[in-house]
Amino acid sequence: MTDVTDVPTMHDDEVAIDSALVSRLLAEQFPQWADRPVRVVDRSGTDNVTFRVGDDLAVRLPRTARHTGQVEKDLAWLPRLAPHVSLRIPEPLELGRPTAEYPFTWGVYRWLPGAPFDLGDVDSAEAAREMAQFIRTLQEVDTTGAPVPDDDPFSRGTPLAPRDAMFRAALHELRDHFDTGLLTAAWEEALAADTWDGVPRWIHGDLMTGNVLVANGKLSAVIDFGTARAADPAGDVMAAWFLFEGASRKAFREALEVDEATWLRARGWVLSLRIIAIPYYRHRFPDSIPDGQAAVADILSS
Repeated sequence: MTDVTDVPTMHDDEVAIDSALVSRLLAEQFPQWADRPVRVVDRSGTDNVTFRVGDDLAVRLPRTARHTGQVEKDLAWLPRLAPHVSLRIPEPLELGRPTAEYPFTWGVYRWLPGAPFDLGDVDSAEAAREMAQFIRTLQEVDTTGAPVPDDDPFSRGTPLAPRDAMFRAALHELRDHFDTGLLTAAWEEALAADTWDGVPRWIHGDLMTGNVLVANGKLSAVIDFGTARAADPAGDVMAAWFLFEGASRKAFREALEVDEATWLRARGWVLSLRIIAIPYYRHRFPDSIPDGQAAVADILSS
């Protein structure tokens, strides 16, 4: 835990958020929890800032207006998903109201113990199989009435084609740092596989290290369902690159039984996320380009 002033600002239009604000919101709306210590969580994510409240609660506040609505979605859907999936998922408890000081809805959740996923903290092959099992159980849940992707090129589980112009523009901006010919070929291979007409399945959509928790050497929970929806299953195959490498990535693919076209769509999504993000974050995070070069090399390796 750190003071909120040590948490990097992710977006130019963020509202001011700190632990004192959370304490005031709790005192005003949920006084039964007002006397608990409030500490910001180091790796809160790009959409929300998360605070631990006492030992057993968490509060999540959207950073910007465009990141609102997740708590309402969580309250509607997570209780329905929880009995069916193989890992623990967040338990939303209360919906906080906007105030004059903080203009968005926010949420109180049960705290889930565990540390952010690190491949070095687990048996990598076993973790790959555990994640494949979670994805399979999630995909089997009935999607009747489920949220669906927005008509937005950033919406996970959607076709790659609407991202084509953004990808090429970002790659042109990075032309002095990347092999544009190699990346264009990989991108066009993904676009060629970009036709999926199967039945939509539940996806989490953001199975990155910060959203997967580990306890006692095993996967313990999956958090942050902001991108969960009924969509192309390739949206969760992206976990192959977000979480795994080498033999564990192969074990994940085998356990999930991913076909070639789905694999290529997922790889294209991961590649585009990385390339499009670098110009956006490069001035906020000086290591964006060297980190991105290593990540892109890994993406292209499988």
